[in-house]
Amino acid sequence: MDIRTEYATLPVNDGTSMRAYVAAPATPSTTGLLVMQEAFGVNSHIRGVTERLAREGYLAIAPELFHRTGAGFEGRYDDFPAVMTHMGALRDPSMEADLRAAHDWLRSKGAGENCASVGFCMGGRASFLAALTLPLKGAVSFYGGGIAPGPRGPGLLGRISELQAPVLLIWGGRDQHIGPDQVQATTEALKAAKKTYVNVEFSDADHGFFCDERASYNPVAAAEAWPLTLAFLKTNTSARGQGAAARS
Repeated sequence: MDIRTEYATLPVNDGTSMRAYVAAPATPSTTGLLVMQEAFGVNSHIRGVTERLAREGYLAIAPELFHRTGAGFEGRYDDFPAVMTHMGALRDPSMEADLRAAHDWLRSKGAGENCASVGFCMGGRASFLAALTLPLKGAVSFYGGGIAPGPRGPGLLGRISELQAPVLLIWGGRDQHIGPDQVQATTEALKAAKKTYVNVEFSDADHGFFCDERASYNPVAAAEAWPLTLAFLKTNTSARGQGAAARS
């Protein structure tokens, strides 16, 4: 499927402006996707995922969540300390404002009423936060650290009653950043609140396994996770893409 890409500048209700990467199918779509970045920014990996999703028929937008501290930031995967300044400055109310701005943009294009989210790492948490904040149809979280309480904060499970959409949780069984206690706490909270969720663990995969630019890339797990993600999105939205698109 042919697509077009561009950067859009979105107004946020705190008075800031946020750049976002947009990929759209040639035929206008009425289904939108929020694509939530890793801690390393809206880099080539996230842009590539955004484009893959556009080829499936979605109007996909990846907002730059670090726009307040590092507009245009793209970190190296071997230099995690460089991202800490930006991650440490993130606050949920500001991220919620960013999510609303991206959702408003999708709505302005006719794709906001039937919308879902996908996120990776830090963005996995942001995708879950989006499902607490926006009227989404579904949310996918790849190895989303910080959903459950942990060393970096209280997490999001205290707000589980606000969850507005089914969620697909994808984890790596060898992930040393997100322990099994956090995975269990997340699923138990969802179950107790009678929320709709799918929980998947790839036993041989590490944190970041979906990203082919990281040392932890696991091609088998990534190949299995992609059609699962597409099936979840298709089931929970009305998008009807034409064929699977392999990333070049």
